[in-house]
Amino acid sequence: MIRLRTYFLLFVLTLAGTTVVAQKAKHTFRLSPTDFLLDDEPFQIISGELHPSRIPPEYWQHRIRMAKAMGCNTISVYIFWNYHESEEGIFDFSTGNRNLAEFIKTVQKEKMWLIIRPGPYVCAEWELGGIPPYLLRIPDIRLRCMDPRYMAAAERYITRLADEIRPFLITRGGPVIMLQIENEYGSYANDRNYMQRLKDVWLASGIDIPTFTGDGPTTHMLEAGSLPGSAVGLDPGSSAADFELAAKMNPGVPVFSSET
Repeated sequence: MIRLRTYFLLFVLTLAGTTVVAQKAKHTFRLSPTDFLLDDEPFQIISGELHPSRIPPEYWQHRIRMAKAMGCNTISVYIFWNYHESEEGIFDFSTGNRNLAEFIKTVQKEKMWLIIRPGPYVCAEWELGGIPPYLLRIPDIRLRCMDPRYMAAAERYITRLADEIRPFLITRGGPVIMLQIENEYGSYANDRNYMQRLKDVWLASGIDIPTFTGDGPTTHMLEAGSLPGSAVGLDPGSSAADFELAAKMNPGVPVFSSET
């Protein structure tokens, strides 16, 4: 009887171990010159935009399921910097609808992929585009550029946010497949050093997934807002001519409609 119980226990443990491995099985996501590749196969991102900061946590799962029912395979989410750091150096990623990790877990539970759009500036009809108002106490500060005072705050935010999303990257068995650098920067300025610095900080913080930019489909906006090696999102991408222009200006990466 003892031997039978031992065998049964070993069988149960084996099944449990198999289940854990299956749940944590890693996928791959990368860019080809023309496509997104999920597990080395072309993958069409069909994304629905949901902002956890605008939705009570008890409705997160319902909203995600609604997006899934509409045919979406991915959730896209803006992260509002000033919602998580309302005062300098004081971050909240754990209470109420600020609990980003819980939102990501809910996305994964519903077997959806996730795109992170963290700014630092996001627009999104949100106060100051997500930039914390405390920065405006510095009278001559310049936002969204290499002003060292702005960059110190932005890099602190990126580093802290990276701690929240790193465990959920697709490279670690999670649902997060891609991250946006800034937002429609080509409509604001033309500072490649600033854009590249943001990308470098994300990479240095362990965010080892593909990145993309999002800009209007004009020559000026694409030249000012795009980054080498990052996919090109068009806001909106609504004509063949838009895609042809973006592909010509940014060869070697996919072009897609990031807002429609």
